[in-house]
Amino acid sequence: MISQKTVQEILETSKVEDIVEEFVNLKKRGVNMIGLCPFHNEKTPSFTVSPSKNIFKCFGCGKGGGPVQFLMEHENMTFPDALRYLAKRYNIEIEETETSQEAIEERQQMESLYLVNDYAKKYFQKNLFDTDAGKSIALSYFKQRGFREETIRKFGLGFAPVKKDAFTLTAINDGYNIELLRKLGLTTSYSHDFFRERVMFTIHNLTGKVIAFAGRILQKNVKAPKYINSPETEIYIKSKVLYGAYFAKQSIRKLDECILVEGYTDVISLHQSGIENVVASSGTSLTVNQISLVKRYTPNIKILYDGDAAGVKAALRGLDLVLEQDMNVKVVLLPKDEDPDSYLQKVGVTAFKEYLDKEAKDFILFKTDLLLKEAGDDPIKKANFVKDIINSIAKIPDAIKRSVYIKECSRLLGIKEHVLVSESNKSIVQIINKRKQRRDRDTARKQREHEASFPNTEYPAQGEEQGTGQQTDATPNKQNTKAALKGAFQEKDLVRILISHGGEIFEDDEDENNITVAEFLIGDIQESIDDFENKLYGKVVRECLQLLLENKTLTTEHFINHSDTAISQLAVDLIHTPYEFSPGWKERDIVLQTQKDPEKNFTLDSIQSLLRFKLKKVMKTLDLNLLRIKEADTEEKKLHLTKVHMKLLEVRNELAKKLNTIVLK
Repeated sequence: MISQKTVQEILETSKVEDIVEEFVNLKKRGVNMIGLCPFHNEKTPSFTVSPSKNIFKCFGCGKGGGPVQFLMEHENMTFPDALRYLAKRYNIEIEETETSQEAIEERQQMESLYLVNDYAKKYFQKNLFDTDAGKSIALSYFKQRGFREETIRKFGLGFAPVKKDAFTLTAINDGYNIELLRKLGLTTSYSHDFFRERVMFTIHNLTGKVIAFAGRILQKNVKAPKYINSPETEIYIKSKVLYGAYFAKQSIRKLDECILVEGYTDVISLHQSGIENVVASSGTSLTVNQISLVKRYTPNIKILYDGDAAGVKAALRGLDLVLEQDMNVKVVLLPKDEDPDSYLQKVGVTAFKEYLDKEAKDFILFKTDLLLKEAGDDPIKKANFVKDIINSIAKIPDAIKRSVYIKECSRLLGIKEHVLVSESNKSIVQIINKRKQRRDRDTARKQREHEASFPNTEYPAQGEEQGTGQQTDATPNKQNTKAALKGAFQEKDLVRILISHGGEIFEDDEDENNITVAEFLIGDIQESIDDFENKLYGKVVRECLQLLLENKTLTTEHFINHSDTAISQLAVDLIHTPYEFSPGWKERDIVLQTQKDPEKNFTLDSIQSLLRFKLKKVMKTLDLNLLRIKEADTEEKKLHLTKVHMKLLEVRNELAKKLNTIVLK
């Protein structure tokens, strides 16, 4: 187990912008940085990184946290794994403390899939370099492709032997669980090796961890698939992975362009030659998730196709997804019977780069030219192709880009511009309607999930019987104050102040004891902590109390980097908003007349929040007391409860007066 001292050093050293920039292309915007969210598909950036607060927050999907939480969410790491990653990133030596057997088992369970895959990679690589079959079959194949040994080791290439259970038996003898081997697709249900007599390609995630494998058969005239892949698991979803992205991401960001090829060997060959901004879709059509992955680093993508016209036409159908993401797409058609690897070997890296620069064509114009040639003089074919092209243009979000493309296509197609504009508008309306239907479905689903995740925290209004909706004789007006006090708003507000300013000195002119905001608030609500309606808020307040009892200072960072992801997410949600206190006010000497800068106004904020919390508690007690009065079975009980009620009303009115709130009777 990592010592608390080391944890603290890691949290204090790590910078959220450093970590996020490894996966997301960020741009400065004021004091913050902004980019496209890596957790959901979006076209307009809503993902914000605040270096000053050391947090990230997406205002689209709501995810947020510190460096640790980003790695946990994005890379599916455990809390200890994320800490170890950061320690390695910042060269921090990890100090371990004694770990319980339960903690060890829990950590091993979370890490096991990665550990087994890493073991398999080393096994396949050892077979490649240290066995006669590996050297004669696989290593010779890789060297024929021109791969140097350092490249082979870098990409984790290997060899799966011929024997039907060689890997499985070795792994079991080395202590690996056969169920994990089966889960990862390394071993079949018959306890045979899934990969046999194949050269092996290791697939990494964006942090370099091994998540899957692909195996290529070298024998000819064998009735077996040329390539087979690992099955999907918790750590490997094929539609979200681009081969080589781990090795290419820095170069893609630096060059502001991503080159997309089809095969594993294409990626390796280009990378070895110095063209490092290259990834592969691994023989499948591009998915929305893969496009979003590229867009994190650049909006510019160049796609290489071999000279097979039929294959190119089929591939073009999937590229509308790229246009929808507002990316700039160029297409390069390689000479006939050439793929990126073979053509690079044939002409050399300099000529290859020159060819890419010279032959790269805009996707829309390339598609227009290709379809026009195929249509020839057939008017029906031409009309259908024109509609196809217009549908592609309509998917481009940028209106100026659409206008430019329509103008150019009008010239190429010989069709009046206003006709193309009209057809484009029809397509856009259809696209908008489909998006609206999708949004409505998503909104309804999220609303159902939200309602299911939170219990009803409202209480009957004064004089209203539970479950009846009927007013009793003593009913006061249930509007105004009650509407403002429903739900767990007051609890949330207290938690917000505790997380944001709990360790600050409570600046009260009447108190010279220099107590903290947390001491002021919790000292007043300590007896009510177990009565919190929202369990998460109550959990946070109890933790604040425990920290005070241990004489520890409350810090925002403690909650942002909390091992409980629910608390971490809550902390970010409460302290980070899409709005900032405008620096222009100070530049123009505009002074707030009624309050301090919000960041410095926590003393008044604390007092008012506490008063609102107390007012709600009194209102709730009044509601319950009215029910008791009605249910009292003797006049003596009724008289006593009525006196209590009058006292409660006095307290309510006094609290409302301090809050400058009117309570209608």
